[in-house]
Amino acid sequence: MEKIAIDDTDGSEMGDADRRGLSDPLGTEDLALNYYALEPDQAFSGGLHAHLDQEEVFYVQEGTATFETKAEATAEGERVEVAAGEAIRFAPGEFQQGRNEGDERVVALALGAPKESTEGRVPQPCPECDESDVLAITMTDEGMGLECPECGAAIDADV
Repeated sequence: MEKIAIDDTDGSEMGDADRRGLSDPLGTEDLALNYYALEPDQAFSGGLHAHLDQEEVFYVQEGTATFETKAEATAEGERVEVAAGEAIRFAPGEFQQGRNEGDERVVALALGAPKESTEGRVPQPCPECDESDVLAITMTDEGMGLECPECGAAIDADV
Protein backbone atom coordinates (compact mmCIF):
# COMPACT_ATOMS: atom_id res chain seq x y z
CA MET A 1 0.00 0.00 0.00
CA GLU A 2 1.13 3.54 -0.79
CA LYS A 3 -0.52 6.74 0.39
CA ILE A 4 0.34 10.32 -0.55
CA ALA A 5 -1.02 13.81 -0.13
CA ILE A 6 -1.31 15.71 -3.40
CA ASP A 7 0.07 18.84 -1.72
CA ASP A 8 3.24 16.86 -0.85
CA THR A 9 3.96 16.00 -4.50
CA ASP A 10 6.02 18.09 -6.88
CA GLY A 11 4.31 19.85 -9.75
CA SER A 12 5.76 19.64 -13.23
CA GLU A 13 6.28 22.36 -15.74
CA MET A 14 3.48 22.50 -18.26
CA GLY A 15 2.80 26.12 -18.90
CA ASP A 16 1.23 27.68 -15.83
CA ALA A 17 -1.06 24.73 -15.05
CA ASP A 18 -0.62 22.87 -11.77
CA ARG A 19 0.11 19.31 -12.93
CA ARG A 20 1.25 16.72 -10.42
CA GLY A 21 2.27 13.23 -11.39
CA LEU A 22 0.98 10.73 -8.86
CA SER A 23 2.12 7.51 -10.55
CA ASP A 24 5.71 7.49 -9.31
CA PRO A 25 4.96 8.54 -5.71
CA LEU A 26 2.30 5.81 -5.55
CA GLY A 27 4.50 3.27 -7.35
CA THR A 28 1.92 2.38 -10.00
CA GLU A 29 3.11 -0.13 -12.57
CA ASP A 30 0.28 -0.20 -15.11
CA LEU A 31 -1.55 3.10 -14.57
CA ALA A 32 -0.59 6.71 -15.23
CA LEU A 33 -2.27 9.08 -12.77
CA ASN A 34 -2.02 12.87 -12.83
CA TYR A 35 -3.67 15.62 -10.80
CA TYR A 36 -4.50 18.91 -12.51
CA ALA A 37 -5.64 22.28 -11.18
CA LEU A 38 -6.40 24.54 -14.14
CA GLU A 39 -7.15 28.22 -13.90
CA PRO A 40 -9.32 29.79 -16.64
CA ASP A 41 -7.77 29.40 -20.14
CA GLN A 42 -5.32 26.67 -19.04
CA ALA A 43 -5.20 23.25 -20.71
CA PHE A 44 -4.45 19.67 -19.70
CA SER A 45 -1.98 19.29 -22.59
CA GLY A 46 -0.21 21.28 -25.25
CA GLY A 47 -2.72 20.55 -28.00
CA LEU A 48 -5.07 18.13 -29.71
CA HIS A 49 -3.46 14.68 -29.64
CA ALA A 50 -4.11 10.94 -29.52
CA HIS A 51 -2.37 8.01 -27.85
CA LEU A 52 -2.51 4.97 -30.12
CA ASP A 53 -1.43 2.73 -27.24
CA GLN A 54 -3.26 4.18 -24.24
CA GLU A 55 -6.82 4.89 -23.15
CA GLU A 56 -7.41 7.95 -20.99
CA VAL A 57 -10.06 8.86 -18.44
CA PHE A 58 -10.53 12.32 -16.93
CA TYR A 59 -12.56 12.73 -13.72
CA VAL A 60 -13.51 16.34 -12.95
CA GLN A 61 -13.68 17.10 -9.23
CA GLU A 62 -14.34 20.87 -9.42
CA GLY A 63 -15.46 23.22 -12.18
CA THR A 64 -16.26 22.32 -15.77
CA ALA A 65 -13.67 21.15 -18.33
CA THR A 66 -14.30 21.46 -22.06
CA PHE A 67 -12.86 18.75 -24.31
CA GLU A 68 -12.40 18.87 -28.05
CA THR A 69 -12.47 15.39 -29.53
CA LYS A 70 -12.16 13.76 -32.95
CA ALA A 71 -12.55 10.09 -33.78
CA GLU A 72 -9.83 10.46 -36.43
CA ALA A 73 -7.51 13.19 -37.72
CA THR A 74 -9.70 14.36 -40.60
CA ALA A 75 -13.03 14.02 -38.79
CA GLU A 76 -15.15 16.96 -37.71
CA GLY A 77 -14.39 17.93 -34.11
CA GLU A 78 -16.89 17.78 -31.27
CA ARG A 79 -16.88 19.77 -28.02
CA VAL A 80 -18.00 18.14 -24.78
CA GLU A 81 -18.36 19.77 -21.37
CA VAL A 82 -17.54 17.63 -18.34
CA ALA A 83 -18.80 19.01 -15.02
CA ALA A 84 -17.78 18.26 -11.45
CA GLY A 85 -18.64 14.68 -10.56
CA GLU A 86 -18.47 13.53 -14.21
CA ALA A 87 -15.86 11.53 -16.10
CA ILE A 88 -14.97 11.13 -19.77
CA ARG A 89 -13.07 8.31 -21.51
CA PHE A 90 -11.02 8.49 -24.68
CA ALA A 91 -10.22 5.25 -26.51
CA PRO A 92 -6.76 4.59 -27.92
CA GLY A 93 -6.40 6.57 -31.16
CA GLU A 94 -9.14 9.09 -30.32
CA PHE A 95 -7.92 12.70 -30.58
CA GLN A 96 -8.64 14.93 -27.60
CA GLN A 97 -7.65 18.06 -25.76
CA GLY A 98 -9.20 19.38 -22.58
CA ARG A 99 -9.10 22.87 -21.15
CA ASN A 100 -10.74 25.21 -18.69
CA GLU A 101 -12.89 27.61 -20.71
CA GLY A 102 -14.89 28.75 -17.68
CA ASP A 103 -14.39 31.40 -15.03
CA GLU A 104 -13.73 29.00 -12.13
CA ARG A 105 -10.81 26.68 -11.42
CA VAL A 106 -10.98 23.10 -12.75
CA VAL A 107 -9.59 20.30 -10.59
CA ALA A 108 -9.36 16.90 -12.24
CA LEU A 109 -7.63 13.54 -12.23
CA ALA A 110 -6.31 12.03 -15.46
CA LEU A 111 -5.84 8.27 -15.66
CA GLY A 112 -4.11 6.44 -18.50
CA ALA A 113 -3.52 2.76 -19.13
CA PRO A 114 -1.12 1.33 -19.85
CA LYS A 115 1.13 3.65 -17.85
CA GLU A 116 3.64 4.48 -20.58
CA SER A 117 2.45 5.80 -23.92
CA THR A 118 4.99 5.84 -26.73
CA GLU A 119 2.64 6.21 -29.69
CA GLY A 120 1.37 9.80 -29.58
CA ARG A 121 -0.06 11.51 -32.67
CA VAL A 122 -1.21 15.01 -33.63
CA PRO A 123 -3.77 15.63 -36.41
CA GLN A 124 -1.50 17.49 -38.81
CA PRO A 125 -0.62 16.60 -42.42
CA CYS A 126 2.99 15.94 -43.37
CA PRO A 127 4.37 18.96 -45.26
CA GLU A 128 7.00 16.75 -46.91
CA CYS A 129 5.08 13.86 -48.47
CA ASP A 130 1.33 14.65 -48.22
CA GLU A 131 0.80 10.91 -47.55
CA SER A 132 -0.11 11.19 -43.89
CA ASP A 133 -2.73 13.25 -42.09
CA VAL A 134 -1.08 12.69 -38.68
CA LEU A 135 2.39 13.25 -37.28
CA ALA A 136 4.05 11.13 -34.59
CA ILE A 137 5.13 12.84 -31.39
CA THR A 138 8.78 12.19 -30.61
CA MET A 139 10.93 13.20 -27.68
CA THR A 140 14.41 14.52 -28.36
CA ASP A 141 17.15 16.05 -26.22
CA GLU A 142 15.75 19.46 -27.22
CA GLY A 143 12.18 18.54 -26.23
CA MET A 144 9.16 17.45 -28.23
CA GLY A 145 9.47 16.82 -31.94
CA LEU A 146 7.25 15.55 -34.74
CA GLU A 147 7.91 12.89 -37.36
CA CYS A 148 5.94 11.66 -40.34
CA PRO A 149 5.07 7.98 -39.84
CA GLU A 150 4.94 7.51 -43.63
CA CYS A 151 8.14 9.14 -44.95
CA GLY A 152 10.10 9.54 -41.69
CA ALA A 153 10.65 13.28 -42.15
CA ALA A 154 11.45 15.20 -38.95
CA ILE A 155 9.09 18.16 -38.67
CA ASP A 156 9.59 21.26 -36.56
CA ALA A 157 7.10 21.07 -33.68
CA ASP A 158 6.22 24.75 -34.24
CA VAL A 159 4.70 23.97 -37.67
